[in-house]
Amino acid sequence: MTEPRVPALTRFFPAHEELRARFDREGRRMPVDTRSASRFEAWRAAVRAHLRRITGIDSMRRTDPRPVVTESIPCEGYVRQRVEIHTEPEVVTPFYVLLPADLRPGERRPAVIAPHGHGSSGKNMTAGRSDIPAVADAIARFNGAYAERFAQAGLIAFAPDARAFGERREPVGQLDDEDSFMRSTCTPLNFAALALGQTVTGMWTWDLMRLLDYIQTRADCDPRRIGCAGLSGGGLQTLWLAALDDRVRAAVVSGYFYGFRDSLLDINDNCGCNYVPGLWQAVDMGDLGALTAPRPLLIETGDRDPLNGARGLANVTEHVEITRAAYRLLDADDHLVHDVRSGEHRWFGTAAEPWLAARLREDA
Repeated sequence: MTEPRVPALTRFFPAHEELRARFDREGRRMPVDTRSASRFEAWRAAVRAHLRRITGIDSMRRTDPRPVVTESIPCEGYVRQRVEIHTEPEVVTPFYVLLPADLRPGERRPAVIAPHGHGSSGKNMTAGRSDIPAVADAIARFNGAYAERFAQAGLIAFAPDARAFGERREPVGQLDDEDSFMRSTCTPLNFAALALGQTVTGMWTWDLMRLLDYIQTRADCDPRRIGCAGLSGGGLQTLWLAALDDRVRAAVVSGYFYGFRDSLLDINDNCGCNYVPGLWQAVDMGDLGALTAPRPLLIETGDRDPLNGARGLANVTEHVEITRAAYRLLDADDHLVHDVRSGEHRWFGTAAEPWLAARLREDA
């Protein structure tokens, strides 16, 4: 019998309960102000400025996008192009553009950005790359080819690689194996970013803002009709982009709307990309949602999604109601939809996909 190499501990002294108490004492010091429309707009301006500062967005560097199309492949109902743009002087963002097959020369169509989440191989999942077996498995698991379906429904869809995913993995993740191909390097990237006053959340939001700039220059996209829709980490990207950039006309946030305490403090082994210094002291998820008001927002929730936290749907609906208060104030209650589906952590799309297409086709 092998002798144990370490002693058996009978008692531990973790700091988690103190962090929970600190959250309760110091959290959400900048809650949405719905006492009047003027107070709400002042709150929105102040919170947006604060969020841009703590995420590091204000420290990003603009540059000429210098777009390059590297391939164009006919697919079922659309043409898939691979494009690269610069979002900072030395930062390249590769993405797929899915062009509906019936797009006519000179025609402008509504556009939708479709950010991906984790376990997706970046843009490959949302763009429907089922020709890659590991990606096909992820598509089946998460119903994740929503960029492809938007294109097949007649919208011009953009499927970008977020930093730390796909072709944008950091050196620690650039290994030639399936696990590395499908995973991300968010946490090491966020460690390095935090020490330099930036965050992965800020990087992702900045890159999508610059993608919006590029979309608005395209002759085939209607610059007034641009939506954003994403699952999980793609929901994070969608929520932040819609919260900080009014050019997003309508948004779908799937699998990423819940209170920080239950879902990111208590479940604190989530990916490092979720964490922004001082965020919880400023706002909570419902406040981020309120920043989108009165633009159309659909929140999609699986009723058994483990990321909802120990209290389940209660942790989601509490924050939907915080957001809804802002929509009511602006006489736009019907612009906020909470679609609860039976299931776990996945993109459902049953209501969300036709809803977003309809919102983007309405008169601008």
